[in-house]
Amino acid sequence: MLQLSYIRDNKEETLTRLAVKNFDGKAILEDVLKLDAERRTTQGELDALLNEANTLAKQVGDLFKQGKKDEAEEIKNKSGALKESTKKLEESLRTTEAELNKLLVQIPNLPSPKVPKGKTPQDNEVVHKEGELPQLAKGALPHWELASKYDLIDFELGVKLTGAGFPVYKGKGARLQRALINYFLEQGTKAGYLEVQPPILVNEASGFGTGQLPDKEGQMYHVGIDNLYLIPTAEVPVTNIYRDVILKAEELPIKNCGYTPCFRREAGSYGKDVRGLNRLHQFDKVEIVQVAHPDKSYAILEEMREHVASLVKALGLPYRILRLCGGDMSFASALTYDFEVYSAAQEKWLEISSVSNFETFQSNRLKLRFKDGGGKPQLAHTLNGSALALPRVVAALLENNQSEKGIKIPEVLVPYTGFEWIS
Repeated sequence: MLQLSYIRDNKEETLTRLAVKNFDGKAILEDVLKLDAERRTTQGELDALLNEANTLAKQVGDLFKQGKKDEAEEIKNKSGALKESTKKLEESLRTTEAELNKLLVQIPNLPSPKVPKGKTPQDNEVVHKEGELPQLAKGALPHWELASKYDLIDFELGVKLTGAGFPVYKGKGARLQRALINYFLEQGTKAGYLEVQPPILVNEASGFGTGQLPDKEGQMYHVGIDNLYLIPTAEVPVTNIYRDVILKAEELPIKNCGYTPCFRREAGSYGKDVRGLNRLHQFDKVEIVQVAHPDKSYAILEEMREHVASLVKALGLPYRILRLCGGDMSFASALTYDFEVYSAAQEKWLEISSVSNFETFQSNRLKLRFKDGGGKPQLAHTLNGSALALPRVVAALLENNQSEKGIKIPEVLVPYTGFEWIS
Protein backbone atom coordinates (compact mmCIF):
# COMPACT_ATOMS: atom_id res chain seq x y z
CA MET A 1 0.00 0.00 0.00
CA LEU A 2 1.33 3.41 -0.93
CA GLN A 3 2.07 5.80 1.90
CA LEU A 4 -0.56 8.51 2.09
CA SER A 5 2.03 11.15 2.93
CA TYR A 6 3.89 10.33 -0.32
CA ILE A 7 0.74 10.68 -2.42
CA ARG A 8 -0.08 13.97 -0.71
CA ASP A 9 3.38 15.44 -1.32
CA ASN A 10 4.01 13.91 -4.78
CA LYS A 11 0.69 13.70 -6.58
CA GLU A 12 1.98 14.38 -10.12
CA GLU A 13 4.95 12.05 -9.78
CA THR A 14 2.64 9.34 -8.44
CA LEU A 15 0.37 9.72 -11.47
CA THR A 16 3.32 9.58 -13.86
CA ARG A 17 4.79 6.45 -12.30
CA LEU A 18 1.41 4.70 -12.11
CA ALA A 19 1.00 5.36 -15.83
CA VAL A 20 4.06 3.14 -16.44
CA LYS A 21 1.91 0.31 -15.03
CA ASN A 22 -0.87 1.43 -17.37
CA PHE A 23 -2.92 2.50 -14.35
CA ASP A 24 -4.91 5.72 -14.70
CA GLY A 25 -4.81 7.02 -11.15
CA LYS A 26 -6.19 10.53 -11.66
CA ALA A 27 -9.73 9.94 -10.39
CA ILE A 28 -8.82 7.66 -7.49
CA LEU A 29 -6.00 9.95 -6.33
CA GLU A 30 -8.34 12.95 -6.34
CA ASP A 31 -10.79 10.97 -4.20
CA VAL A 32 -7.97 9.87 -1.89
CA LEU A 33 -6.71 13.41 -1.39
CA LYS A 34 -10.26 14.72 -0.84
CA LEU A 35 -10.92 12.10 1.83
CA ASP A 36 -7.51 12.75 3.35
CA ALA A 37 -8.34 16.45 3.67
CA GLU A 38 -11.67 15.58 5.29
CA ARG A 39 -9.94 13.16 7.64
CA ARG A 40 -7.36 15.71 8.75
CA THR A 41 -10.03 18.40 9.25
CA THR A 42 -12.16 16.03 11.31
CA GLN A 43 -9.12 14.90 13.30
CA GLY A 44 -8.26 18.53 14.02
CA GLU A 45 -11.77 19.28 15.25
CA LEU A 46 -11.79 16.12 17.34
CA ASP A 47 -8.44 16.94 18.92
CA ALA A 48 -9.69 20.44 19.78
CA LEU A 49 -12.83 19.06 21.44
CA LEU A 50 -10.83 16.47 23.40
CA ASN A 51 -8.47 19.18 24.64
CA GLU A 52 -11.43 21.34 25.65
CA ALA A 53 -13.05 18.39 27.42
CA ASN A 54 -9.83 17.76 29.37
CA THR A 55 -9.67 21.41 30.38
CA LEU A 56 -13.30 21.39 31.55
CA ALA A 57 -12.78 18.17 33.49
CA LYS A 58 -9.91 19.80 35.37
CA GLN A 59 -12.05 22.84 36.07
CA VAL A 60 -14.86 20.67 37.44
CA GLY A 61 -12.45 18.96 39.80
CA ASP A 62 -11.05 22.26 41.04
CA LEU A 63 -14.53 23.74 41.58
CA PHE A 64 -15.70 20.73 43.60
CA LYS A 65 -12.59 21.01 45.75
CA GLN A 66 -13.47 24.68 46.32
CA GLY A 67 -17.05 23.79 47.28
CA LYS A 68 -18.52 25.54 44.23
CA LYS A 69 -20.92 22.74 43.41
CA ASP A 70 -23.36 24.75 41.24
CA GLU A 71 -20.62 26.11 39.02
CA ALA A 72 -19.15 22.65 38.78
CA GLU A 73 -22.49 21.15 37.70
CA GLU A 74 -22.92 23.83 35.06
CA ILE A 75 -19.56 22.97 33.53
CA LYS A 76 -20.35 19.25 33.74
CA ASN A 77 -23.46 19.86 31.62
CA LYS A 78 -21.29 21.63 29.07
CA SER A 79 -18.92 18.66 29.12
CA GLY A 80 -21.85 16.34 28.39
CA ALA A 81 -22.67 18.31 25.25
CA LEU A 82 -19.01 18.07 24.22
CA LYS A 83 -19.11 14.29 24.60
CA GLU A 84 -21.97 14.04 22.13
CA SER A 85 -20.10 16.18 19.60
CA THR A 86 -16.96 14.12 20.18
CA LYS A 87 -18.84 10.88 19.57
CA LYS A 88 -20.20 12.16 16.25
CA LEU A 89 -16.75 13.29 15.12
CA GLU A 90 -15.24 9.91 16.06
CA GLU A 91 -17.90 8.10 14.03
CA SER A 92 -17.31 10.43 11.10
CA LEU A 93 -13.55 9.86 11.35
CA ARG A 94 -13.96 6.07 11.35
CA THR A 95 -16.17 6.24 8.27
CA THR A 96 -13.78 8.51 6.40
CA GLU A 97 -10.76 6.37 7.29
CA ALA A 98 -12.56 3.21 6.12
CA GLU A 99 -13.46 4.83 2.79
CA LEU A 100 -9.91 6.13 2.42
CA ASN A 101 -8.36 2.73 3.13
CA LYS A 102 -10.75 1.07 0.66
CA LEU A 103 -9.36 3.33 -2.06
CA LEU A 104 -5.71 3.06 -1.05
CA VAL A 105 -5.69 -0.75 -1.34
CA GLN A 106 -6.83 -0.44 -4.96
CA ILE A 107 -3.73 1.51 -6.00
CA PRO A 108 -0.78 -0.61 -7.22
CA ASN A 109 2.79 -0.07 -6.14
CA LEU A 110 4.82 2.53 -7.99
CA PRO A 111 7.30 1.02 -10.45
CA SER A 112 10.99 1.75 -10.10
CA PRO A 113 12.44 4.26 -12.59
CA LYS A 114 14.31 1.26 -14.08
CA VAL A 115 11.04 -0.38 -15.19
CA PRO A 116 10.55 -0.20 -18.97
CA LYS A 117 7.25 1.02 -20.38
CA GLY A 118 5.05 -1.53 -22.08
CA LYS A 119 1.74 -3.37 -21.94
CA THR A 120 2.43 -7.03 -22.74
CA PRO A 121 5.14 -9.66 -22.10
CA GLN A 122 6.50 -8.84 -25.56
CA ASP A 123 7.60 -5.48 -24.13
CA ASN A 124 9.76 -7.03 -21.40
CA GLU A 125 13.48 -6.29 -21.62
CA VAL A 126 15.98 -9.14 -21.93
CA VAL A 127 18.88 -8.16 -19.65
CA HIS A 128 20.88 -11.41 -19.72
CA LYS A 129 20.99 -14.62 -21.72
CA GLU A 130 23.23 -17.62 -21.10
CA GLY A 131 23.69 -21.18 -22.34
CA GLU A 132 23.40 -22.83 -25.73
CA LEU A 133 19.99 -24.05 -26.82
CA PRO A 134 20.05 -27.86 -27.00
CA GLN A 135 19.64 -29.53 -30.36
CA LEU A 136 17.47 -32.61 -29.87
CA ALA A 137 17.31 -35.60 -32.16
CA LYS A 138 14.39 -36.01 -34.52
CA GLY A 139 11.37 -37.42 -32.71
CA ALA A 140 12.24 -35.85 -29.33
CA LEU A 141 9.29 -35.93 -26.95
CA PRO A 142 7.68 -33.19 -24.84
CA HIS A 143 7.92 -33.71 -21.10
CA TRP A 144 4.36 -35.01 -20.66
CA GLU A 145 5.10 -37.88 -23.06
CA LEU A 146 8.46 -38.53 -21.38
CA ALA A 147 6.70 -38.58 -18.01
CA SER A 148 4.35 -41.24 -19.32
CA LYS A 149 7.07 -43.25 -21.10
CA TYR A 150 9.22 -43.53 -17.96
CA ASP A 151 6.27 -43.63 -15.51
CA LEU A 152 7.37 -40.45 -13.69
CA ILE A 153 4.17 -38.42 -13.50
CA ASP A 154 0.56 -39.52 -13.82
CA PHE A 155 -1.61 -36.62 -14.94
CA GLU A 156 -4.76 -38.71 -15.41
CA LEU A 157 -4.53 -40.15 -11.92
CA GLY A 158 -4.32 -36.59 -10.61
CA VAL A 159 -7.54 -35.79 -12.45
CA LYS A 160 -9.19 -38.81 -10.83
CA LEU A 161 -8.05 -37.85 -7.33
CA THR A 162 -8.61 -34.10 -7.53
CA GLY A 163 -8.87 -32.57 -10.99
CA ALA A 164 -6.76 -31.18 -13.82
CA GLY A 165 -3.61 -29.44 -12.66
CA PHE A 166 -2.92 -31.77 -9.72
CA PRO A 167 -0.40 -34.36 -10.99
CA VAL A 168 0.79 -37.44 -9.14
CA TYR A 169 4.59 -37.91 -9.11
CA LYS A 170 5.79 -41.53 -9.02
CA GLY A 171 9.05 -43.41 -8.53
CA LYS A 172 12.00 -41.52 -9.97
CA GLY A 173 9.68 -38.62 -10.75
CA ALA A 174 8.88 -38.22 -7.05
CA ARG A 175 12.54 -38.62 -6.11
CA LEU A 176 13.53 -35.96 -8.64
CA GLN A 177 11.04 -33.58 -7.01
CA ARG A 178 12.49 -34.27 -3.57
CA ALA A 179 16.04 -33.92 -4.89
CA LEU A 180 15.36 -30.50 -6.38
CA ILE A 181 13.70 -29.27 -3.19
CA ASN A 182 16.60 -30.43 -1.03
CA TYR A 183 19.21 -29.03 -3.41
CA PHE A 184 17.53 -25.62 -3.57
CA LEU A 185 17.12 -25.48 0.22
CA GLU A 186 20.75 -26.43 0.84
CA GLN A 187 21.97 -23.79 -1.61
CA GLY A 188 19.79 -21.24 0.15
CA THR A 189 21.29 -22.19 3.52
CA LYS A 190 24.81 -21.88 2.07
CA ALA A 191 23.90 -18.39 0.86
CA GLY A 192 22.97 -17.35 4.39
CA TYR A 193 19.21 -17.87 4.34
CA LEU A 194 17.56 -19.28 7.47
CA GLU A 195 15.26 -22.14 6.50
CA VAL A 196 11.72 -21.97 7.85
CA GLN A 197 8.81 -24.34 7.32
CA PRO A 198 5.66 -22.19 7.44
CA PRO A 199 1.95 -23.12 7.39
CA ILE A 200 0.38 -23.54 3.97
CA LEU A 201 -2.89 -21.97 5.14
CA VAL A 202 -3.02 -18.27 6.05
CA ASN A 203 -5.60 -15.89 7.42
CA GLU A 204 -6.94 -12.73 5.78
CA ALA A 205 -4.47 -10.48 7.59
CA SER A 206 -1.56 -12.39 6.07
CA GLY A 207 -3.07 -12.28 2.59
CA PHE A 208 -3.61 -8.55 2.95
CA GLY A 209 -0.12 -7.96 4.32
CA THR A 210 1.69 -9.17 1.20
CA GLY A 211 -0.85 -7.81 -1.29
CA GLN A 212 -2.70 -10.96 -2.36
CA LEU A 213 -5.89 -9.62 -0.78
CA PRO A 214 -8.02 -7.98 -1.94
CA ASP A 215 -6.25 -7.98 -5.35
CA LYS A 216 -5.95 -11.74 -6.05
CA GLU A 217 -8.62 -13.40 -3.94
CA GLY A 218 -10.18 -14.89 -7.10
CA GLN A 219 -6.93 -16.76 -7.77
CA MET A 220 -6.62 -18.23 -4.27
CA TYR A 221 -8.30 -21.33 -2.87
CA HIS A 222 -10.50 -20.36 0.07
CA VAL A 223 -11.44 -22.62 2.98
CA GLY A 224 -14.76 -20.98 3.71
CA ILE A 225 -15.72 -22.61 7.00
CA ASP A 226 -12.50 -21.38 8.65
CA ASN A 227 -11.96 -18.31 6.44
CA LEU A 228 -8.41 -19.38 5.56
CA TYR A 229 -6.56 -19.33 2.24
CA LEU A 230 -4.23 -21.92 0.69
CA ILE A 231 -1.00 -20.09 -0.03
CA PRO A 232 -0.10 -19.20 -3.65
CA THR A 233 3.57 -18.94 -2.57
CA ALA A 234 5.68 -19.22 0.58
CA GLU A 235 6.24 -15.47 0.28
CA VAL A 236 2.92 -14.94 2.08
CA PRO A 237 3.51 -16.77 5.38
CA VAL A 238 7.28 -16.13 5.47
CA THR A 239 7.01 -12.36 4.98
CA ASN A 240 4.14 -12.21 7.47
CA ILE A 241 6.44 -13.57 10.17
CA TYR A 242 7.49 -9.93 10.50
CA ARG A 243 4.03 -8.37 10.49
CA ASP A 244 3.60 -5.79 13.30
CA VAL A 245 7.29 -6.09 14.18
CA ILE A 246 9.83 -3.34 14.83
CA LEU A 247 13.33 -4.59 14.03
CA LYS A 248 16.69 -3.11 14.92
CA ALA A 249 18.68 -1.69 12.00
CA GLU A 250 21.59 -3.98 12.84
CA GLU A 251 19.33 -7.02 12.33
CA LEU A 252 18.93 -6.17 8.63
CA PRO A 253 18.97 -7.80 6.21
CA ILE A 254 16.90 -10.73 7.43
CA LYS A 255 17.13 -13.70 5.05
CA ASN A 256 14.69 -16.62 5.05
CA CYS A 257 14.10 -19.48 2.67
CA GLY A 258 11.38 -22.09 2.76
CA TYR A 259 9.81 -24.92 0.81
CA THR A 260 6.04 -25.22 0.46
CA PRO A 261 3.50 -26.63 -1.91
CA CYS A 262 1.71 -23.74 -3.63
CA PHE A 263 -1.89 -23.50 -4.76
CA ARG A 264 -3.28 -21.31 -7.54
CA ARG A 265 -6.65 -21.49 -9.20
CA GLU A 266 -5.25 -20.10 -12.48
CA ALA A 267 -8.76 -19.07 -13.48
CA GLY A 268 -9.05 -18.39 -17.19
CA SER A 269 -5.99 -20.47 -18.18
CA TYR A 270 -6.55 -22.86 -21.07
CA GLY A 271 -5.08 -24.18 -24.31
CA LYS A 272 -1.72 -25.65 -25.25
CA ASP A 273 0.17 -23.54 -22.70
CA VAL A 274 -1.35 -25.58 -19.86
CA ARG A 275 -0.17 -28.98 -21.15
CA GLY A 276 1.69 -31.19 -18.69
CA LEU A 277 3.65 -29.22 -16.09
CA ASN A 278 3.37 -25.89 -17.86
CA ARG A 279 0.60 -24.59 -15.61
CA LEU A 280 -0.62 -26.34 -12.47
CA HIS A 281 -3.01 -25.69 -9.61
CA GLN A 282 -0.66 -27.33 -7.10
CA PHE A 283 3.12 -27.23 -7.38
CA ASP A 284 6.26 -27.21 -5.23
CA LYS A 285 8.53 -24.21 -4.80
CA VAL A 286 11.44 -23.01 -2.69
CA GLU A 287 11.17 -19.30 -1.91
CA ILE A 288 13.77 -16.80 -0.72
CA VAL A 289 12.64 -13.70 1.23
CA GLN A 290 14.60 -10.74 2.53
CA VAL A 291 13.72 -7.80 4.77
CA ALA A 292 16.18 -5.03 3.95
CA HIS A 293 17.25 -1.49 4.75
CA PRO A 294 15.80 0.88 2.10
CA ASP A 295 19.28 2.12 1.18
CA LYS A 296 20.45 -1.41 0.33
CA SER A 297 17.40 -3.15 -1.14
CA TYR A 298 18.31 -2.74 -4.81
CA ALA A 299 21.82 -4.08 -4.25
CA ILE A 300 20.18 -7.01 -2.45
CA LEU A 301 17.80 -7.51 -5.40
CA GLU A 302 20.82 -7.99 -7.65
CA GLU A 303 22.33 -10.40 -5.09
CA MET A 304 19.11 -12.45 -5.11
CA ARG A 305 19.08 -12.41 -8.90
CA GLU A 306 22.60 -13.86 -8.92
CA HIS A 307 21.59 -16.56 -6.43
CA VAL A 308 18.76 -17.72 -8.70
CA ALA A 309 21.07 -17.59 -11.73
CA SER A 310 23.58 -19.82 -9.93
CA LEU A 311 20.90 -22.48 -9.42
CA VAL A 312 19.84 -22.48 -13.06
CA LYS A 313 23.45 -22.62 -14.28
CA ALA A 314 24.22 -25.52 -11.93
CA LEU A 315 21.36 -27.47 -13.50
CA GLY A 316 22.85 -26.86 -16.95
CA LEU A 317 19.74 -25.16 -18.33
CA PRO A 318 19.94 -22.37 -20.90
CA TYR A 319 18.20 -19.34 -19.48
CA ARG A 320 17.42 -15.68 -19.91
CA ILE A 321 16.57 -12.91 -17.48
CA LEU A 322 13.85 -10.37 -18.26
CA ARG A 323 13.19 -7.04 -16.60
CA LEU A 324 9.40 -6.86 -16.66
CA CYS A 325 7.70 -3.90 -18.25
CA GLY A 326 5.08 -1.90 -16.37
CA GLY A 327 2.15 -3.74 -17.95
CA ASP A 328 3.46 -7.22 -17.05
CA MET A 329 4.38 -6.51 -13.43
CA SER A 330 2.47 -7.65 -10.38
CA PHE A 331 0.24 -5.31 -8.41
CA ALA A 332 2.69 -5.10 -5.49
CA SER A 333 6.09 -5.09 -7.21
CA ALA A 334 8.35 -2.09 -7.77
CA LEU A 335 10.77 -4.02 -9.99
CA THR A 336 10.74 -7.66 -11.10
CA TYR A 337 13.20 -9.92 -12.89
CA ASP A 338 11.75 -13.03 -14.50
CA PHE A 339 13.89 -16.09 -15.22
CA GLU A 340 12.99 -18.28 -18.17
CA VAL A 341 14.54 -21.58 -19.25
CA TYR A 342 14.39 -22.96 -22.75
CA SER A 343 12.25 -26.03 -23.32
CA ALA A 344 13.83 -27.78 -26.30
CA ALA A 345 11.00 -30.16 -27.20
CA GLN A 346 8.37 -27.44 -26.95
CA GLU A 347 10.72 -24.88 -28.54
CA LYS A 348 9.65 -22.15 -26.12
CA TRP A 349 10.81 -20.23 -23.06
CA LEU A 350 9.23 -21.19 -19.73
CA GLU A 351 9.13 -18.89 -16.71
CA ILE A 352 10.62 -20.54 -13.60
CA SER A 353 11.24 -17.63 -11.23
CA SER A 354 10.33 -14.06 -10.41
CA VAL A 355 12.63 -11.98 -8.19
CA SER A 356 11.07 -8.75 -6.96
CA ASN A 357 11.63 -5.69 -4.79
CA PHE A 358 8.43 -4.39 -3.21
CA GLU A 359 10.11 -1.42 -1.49
CA THR A 360 7.71 -0.27 1.28
CA PHE A 361 4.49 -1.44 -0.40
CA GLN A 362 4.18 -4.64 1.63
CA SER A 363 5.82 -3.31 4.80
CA ASN A 364 3.30 -0.45 4.96
CA ARG A 365 0.49 -3.03 4.98
CA LEU A 366 2.41 -5.26 7.38
CA LYS A 367 3.48 -2.41 9.69
CA LEU A 368 6.96 -3.88 9.35
CA ARG A 369 9.43 -1.28 10.57
CA PHE A 370 12.98 -0.94 11.82
CA LYS A 371 14.58 1.49 14.23
CA ASP A 372 18.06 2.91 13.84
CA GLY A 373 19.36 3.96 17.26
CA GLY A 374 17.07 6.47 18.91
CA GLY A 375 15.45 7.54 15.67
CA LYS A 376 11.83 7.20 14.67
CA PRO A 377 10.79 3.75 13.31
CA GLN A 378 10.70 3.63 9.52
CA LEU A 379 9.36 1.15 6.99
CA ALA A 380 11.69 -1.61 5.80
CA HIS A 381 11.86 -2.92 2.24
CA THR A 382 10.75 -6.47 1.40
CA LEU A 383 12.00 -8.67 -1.43
CA ASN A 384 11.38 -12.23 -2.56
CA GLY A 385 12.12 -14.67 -5.30
CA SER A 386 11.48 -18.21 -6.49
CA ALA A 387 14.61 -20.30 -5.96
CA LEU A 388 13.12 -22.23 -7.65
CA ALA A 389 9.62 -23.28 -8.75
CA LEU A 390 9.79 -26.94 -9.74
CA PRO A 391 7.28 -27.77 -12.51
CA ARG A 392 8.86 -26.00 -15.48
CA VAL A 393 12.36 -26.78 -14.21
CA VAL A 394 11.41 -30.46 -14.33
CA ALA A 395 9.83 -30.00 -17.77
CA ALA A 396 13.03 -28.46 -19.15
CA LEU A 397 15.28 -31.03 -17.46
CA LEU A 398 13.32 -33.95 -18.91
CA GLU A 399 13.09 -32.50 -22.41
CA ASN A 400 16.60 -31.04 -22.74
CA ASN A 401 18.43 -34.06 -21.31
CA GLN A 402 16.65 -36.82 -23.25
CA SER A 403 18.59 -39.20 -25.45
CA GLU A 404 18.36 -42.75 -26.76
CA LYS A 405 19.81 -43.97 -23.46
CA GLY A 406 17.23 -42.14 -21.36
CA ILE A 407 17.22 -38.87 -19.43
CA LYS A 408 20.50 -37.67 -17.92
CA ILE A 409 20.28 -36.23 -14.39
CA PRO A 410 22.36 -33.06 -13.79
CA GLU A 411 25.51 -33.86 -11.86
CA VAL A 412 24.62 -31.58 -8.92
CA LEU A 413 21.41 -33.56 -8.33
CA VAL A 414 22.88 -37.06 -8.37
CA PRO A 415 23.82 -37.01 -4.64
CA TYR A 416 20.16 -36.21 -3.93
CA THR A 417 18.47 -38.54 -6.43
CA GLY A 418 20.76 -41.53 -5.98
CA PHE A 419 20.66 -42.18 -9.75
CA GLU A 420 22.30 -40.68 -12.83
CA TRP A 421 19.79 -41.73 -15.46
CA ILE A 422 16.09 -42.18 -15.89
CA SER A 423 15.67 -45.07 -18.28
